[in-house]
Amino acid sequence: MASEAGPALTERLTELKQRSGLSYEQLGRKAHLSRSTVHRYCTGRSVPPTFAPIEAIGTACGASREDLAKLYRLWERANLGEAAVPDPPAAVPVPARRRRTPARAALAAALAVVLFAGGSMAVRTAAEPDGAPGIQAPMWTAAPRALEPEFVGVTTNSNTGRMPSFRLGSVRLWNTRTRWQNLEPARGQYTWDTLERLVEGARGAGLPMVFTFGGTPLWASPDGPKSVFTDDSRASPPGDLADWERFVRAVAEKYRGRIGAYELWDMANHPDFFTGSMAQLVDMTARASRVIRAADPAAKVVCPAMGELWDPAALGRLREFSDLGGYDHCDAASVKLSARNDIDPPETMLPLAQEIDRTLQRSGTGIRLWSTGSAYDVNGQPRLDPDRAAQHAVRFYLAGLYAGYRRMYFYNWGSSKIPIVLQVPGGPPTKAAQHVDRLHQWLSGSRISSCGQGRTAGLPDHLWQCRFDTPGGAFLIWWTIDRTLRIPAPSGATAVEQLDGTSLPVTPGADVTVTGSPVLLRTGAGH
Repeated sequence: MASEAGPALTERLTELKQRSGLSYEQLGRKAHLSRSTVHRYCTGRSVPPTFAPIEAIGTACGASREDLAKLYRLWERANLGEAAVPDPPAAVPVPARRRRTPARAALAAALAVVLFAGGSMAVRTAAEPDGAPGIQAPMWTAAPRALEPEFVGVTTNSNTGRMPSFRLGSVRLWNTRTRWQNLEPARGQYTWDTLERLVEGARGAGLPMVFTFGGTPLWASPDGPKSVFTDDSRASPPGDLADWERFVRAVAEKYRGRIGAYELWDMANHPDFFTGSMAQLVDMTARASRVIRAADPAAKVVCPAMGELWDPAALGRLREFSDLGGYDHCDAASVKLSARNDIDPPETMLPLAQEIDRTLQRSGTGIRLWSTGSAYDVNGQPRLDPDRAAQHAVRFYLAGLYAGYRRMYFYNWGSSKIPIVLQVPGGPPTKAAQHVDRLHQWLSGSRISSCGQGRTAGLPDHLWQCRFDTPGGAFLIWWTIDRTLRIPAPSGATAVEQLDGTSLPVTPGADVTVTGSPVLLRTGAGH
């Protein structure tokens, strides 16, 4: 780092770490970062492009507001490569003022348009429970982008053919007895009954479908290691890739026009699901992509899903697949964007989203991202209470929007042995499912233009916001993480809507109560 502020930032972080008495591993857990990431920033090996991880480390160390203010100034100078200047006397965590260049002035003006007219808002009151997580994520602003109708999705684990009775954008099949072993138990002999039942069930419900490949048949890899499933499927690639091509072709031709997307393997960077090399996986991906595009040009090809990405080794396999050109063959990349634990706030997966982005950027890969799963041990985690489950279910999708993902598939629908239950087949939708239904209605036909949180976005501390518009009007979605705020409604606000369907008129400046259950604010004319 050329700037004098680089070593100064490192020295300050080291001082805070020593004062806390915490190890890099312990800091990583508290800051929702990997141990290697904390070590890299604390030892000065690199400076992050956003302040969020530095703030998270400082907060985990018990930094005061004055400490955070100094960290911000040191990070900003180090990141911009500028020489250190004396600290201003102010003891609040805001950037030091500098002379604005024309470029900076233009950027500031652009951000001012995105944020509320009349400056930042004041929090009337704030009831903040002890231990509420202070998760940070960078704000972003872009030209309005239409959301895909399929964005709000679920993975179904039921092979009954029943589908969710609440409104969604799409469904994904996995663990539904539709693995390769199930569909082709002997070479050239196909058993389509289960998949046919599921495809027709989805079509009857008006839900686009993603089919996920996986589970090599025993006959195709007799010496390969067993997968985690009880159907004798193998985790290894087939001995003859001609068998793979023939199977992919059979599925794509039979379901042309009925299956909208094909995900080419599940958890392909985990040995319980795939033991081949990344070079073999790239070869399988290229072959399957050619076959699907020839059989059904309208279908989307989704590269094999990568999971457990909090583990640097698992993230390294994603990087290897990318470096080998695997993503060149697909319309979208599939990752398991998840919190470290499924009972954690969904926003804690945003640091992982940033790390995935950086990994793809390092290998020169630009591709649309889908999240198609959860943590591997989701079935062993405790059940959330109905209110918290409903909040987390909705915020799973909002965190995905914040991270820029094009589709989010909640894991899962059809099971009762997971922290957040949406619906058991044949049973009524839970409160979580009802709120996901309402979110899907809110987002339908909309475009998203920005997301931000806290002071870096010109918002009150702890407020999270995404901005949308539709032909019928513009709106904001506000939420917090496990705390209650009362915030003045922004200029142009006309109504506030709750996830239970209630709606009340609101005037600019009137208080709006914001909690962990997101609310929608109607704010004016749309596009």
